[in-house]
Amino acid sequence: MSDILELKDVSFFAQNRSIVEDFSWRYEEGKTTALAGPSGGGKSTVLKLSAGLLVPGRGEVCFRGKNIAHMSHKENLEFRAEAAFVFQDSALWANQNLLQILELPLQIHFPRMSAAERGKRIEEVLKEVGYKKEMAIRPSMLSMGEQKLIAFARAMICRPRLLFLDEWTESLDGSAAGRLVNLVKSRQEAHDTVIFVSHDLRIIRDLADQVLMIQDGKLLITLTREQLDSDAHLAQYLEKGIAS
Repeated sequence: MSDILELKDVSFFAQNRSIVEDFSWRYEEGKTTALAGPSGGGKSTVLKLSAGLLVPGRGEVCFRGKNIAHMSHKENLEFRAEAAFVFQDSALWANQNLLQILELPLQIHFPRMSAAERGKRIEEVLKEVGYKKEMAIRPSMLSMGEQKLIAFARAMICRPRLLFLDEWTESLDGSAAGRLVNLVKSRQEAHDTVIFVSHDLRIIRDLADQVLMIQDGKLLITLTREQLDSDAHLAQYLEKGIAS
């Protein structure tokens, strides 16, 4: 398959210091990539740069060969319809109820969709993630785990083909986390592209086709699933890097 997304010598700076430095990588379409490494090493920043949520200080992030920073409004809207992001802190809008939160992406990307059609799609995605409670409430009334379920539902609502996940199973019990991992596996079977950050070695080994080890904002080493399965030393090296 071809590359869907490319980072070209990308650097990002904040508070007068370098967070990501000269980072280059090509994400292959239909593959799942894990971003791993020590806390504070730049994983989430690389993920947000890859998703076009942060603008690099240097370098380019290209989606299907087009620099995201130079996209027209129409091109950017098409990119946003095809891509979705699950934030580590869920990032649900505090002044809207859950129904409004899930309706908004459909209203933006499918303006001709009827209210009945939106309701049906919302019911489908809530069943997928396993959320069964009231919808006319605001996020503050949910546990952190429930907020994660709604955030994942919001990401899946437009059926994206490119999915960015930042520690998306944190704060979930084993059953809920397992359900979301299985949903990611269903997207893999549909040949969608998944890029995720996780500290859970079990999830990384279960899902990732390739692992990018990131430390101090730099790409330290790349590993394939085959290498992790066949080389115990590499697996131990990854586990140590995650735990540090």
